[in-house]
Amino acid sequence: MFAVGGFGTAHSVGEIADRCEGGGGGIDAAGEARGNFLEEPAVAVGILEGGEGAGKSTLIANLRNELIARGCDVIVTREPGGSKLGDHIRNCLLNPEFGISFGSQAELLLFLASRAQHIEEVIRPALAKEKVVLCDRFNDSTVAYQGVGRGLGFEYVQQLCDLVSDDIVPDLTFFLDIDPVLGQSRIERQKEKDTTSRPLDRLEAEKLEFHRKVHSAFHQLARNHPKRIHVIDASRSEEDVLKQVLKVIY
Repeated sequence: MFAVGGFGTAHSVGEIADRCEGGGGGIDAAGEARGNFLEEPAVAVGILEGGEGAGKSTLIANLRNELIARGCDVIVTREPGGSKLGDHIRNCLLNPEFGISFGSQAELLLFLASRAQHIEEVIRPALAKEKVVLCDRFNDSTVAYQGVGRGLGFEYVQQLCDLVSDDIVPDLTFFLDIDPVLGQSRIERQKEKDTTSRPLDRLEAEKLEFHRKVHSAFHQLARNHPKRIHVIDASRSEEDVLKQVLKVIY
């Protein structure tokens, strides 16, 4: 079963109602997920996390196609953004040409405001319609970037994220693990290939030391939540990265 998130308090794998056609999987004697998540119908929220240049956008598109091909009703969304308000906040937060500066605390609260609206306007309605939700970033990114990268505090930011997300608790997250140097080089190569691409956003443009802190924070989160967060080697090809994720799902 694809135990990738729940609507309500944190669910065990067996309590998640699958939204895909097919059957088989479930829980073994030790209480661990086994088999194909398509084998039982589930409310699912799949979160993709990771640093810059990790390939989240590529993976989420490939994973969406894979799930749709297997009968899932999938919605893909992102943070910050996802809602009309969230898209405006995203532009304010990330667009270097926006022309407004703000401190780390204000940045954090803007991310959380976007998340609150995203949950209310997009995620809850999608779950109510029994859709599989794939989301590019969620609480873990806020803890890593603002809590550790900005130095606001790991536990402090985690508590605020929990308050805002309320009962939306992912049961499975994919952390796309890539060395920050390699991630930055990927971004640079892409910009060399596509001279019309947008400029680096405010977070992408941060110094390497900032990205190293964020990378370390994601690893700490993975150690703290070994059952929820699966570490994926994002230095590999996009085909191999997808295979790693599907191996976890199936």
